[in-house]
Amino acid sequence: MAERTPWSLSGALRGMFTKKTIDAETWDDLEDALIQADFGPTVTEVVVAELRAKVAKYNTTDPKDLQRMLREGIEERLSLLDSTLTLSERPAVILVVGVNGVGKTTTIGKLAKFLNTYGRTVVVGAADTFRAGAVDQLATWADRAGAQIVRPQSVGQDPASVAFQTVEKAKNEGIEIVIIDTAGRLHTKGGLMDELTKIRRVVEKQAPIAEVLLVLDATTGQNGLAQAEAFIQHAGVTGLVLTKLDGSARGGFVLAVQERTGIPIKLVGQGEGINDLTGFTPHVFAQKLIG
Repeated sequence: MAERTPWSLSGALRGMFTKKTIDAETWDDLEDALIQADFGPTVTEVVVAELRAKVAKYNTTDPKDLQRMLREGIEERLSLLDSTLTLSERPAVILVVGVNGVGKTTTIGKLAKFLNTYGRTVVVGAADTFRAGAVDQLATWADRAGAQIVRPQSVGQDPASVAFQTVEKAKNEGIEIVIIDTAGRLHTKGGLMDELTKIRRVVEKQAPIAEVLLVLDATTGQNGLAQAEAFIQHAGVTGLVLTKLDGSARGGFVLAVQERTGIPIKLVGQGEGINDLTGFTPHVFAQKLIG
């Protein structure tokens, strides 16, 4: 028995854009496809309303025009926020935050490799100190990425002190980029956001924080975003990293999450390999998503 091809937005759209004309069924099918691709009802409604207005304005019945307008509209919306990583400081300090299980540790390894590929020297700080497994996993990824690592000297060491030591090492050795892993939850009575605030305060005594990147798992969609709301409210997030964005089945979440948070997507991970994290380019993404 042949394997079923997984659903994708570009595949669903292909059928409706090869029809002879735009009709009532086209609009219904388009709305259904956008909802299925995790755009969410609010963004879907706005996108479809804008497209209806444009189709009426230009008096077109050609589905190819509708495809182009959809692609351009999504690119335009995604481009409203700047997706560039801000890493001009030396050392440039990146805090990586997010709930456990979203792929935070692997994302840090991939980010280190991504920066290393551009000739940047990187040191990683293992400040998720309450999970010994997290430290070992991070060390493995750092090694694969060609980055140095600062480990806690004991299980449960104060995370802020690990962050401090990491920045100190970067300054002493002229390392360009510092990436600090943080806890997704705590095993103590202290609040997680208090812990992050303390890390920030300690780091900023030595160097400004260039980016606070929130890692989200694209496959969990709106639920994952709801879980991460506390980070958005309290952690000073400057950019989003979307992991597990394979294919275009969940592609709409990219636009939905940026619209809902007002925070730009800066990096996307589209596979399991160490080279599978890339910078986010609205034009390329819209082209792949819509065709």
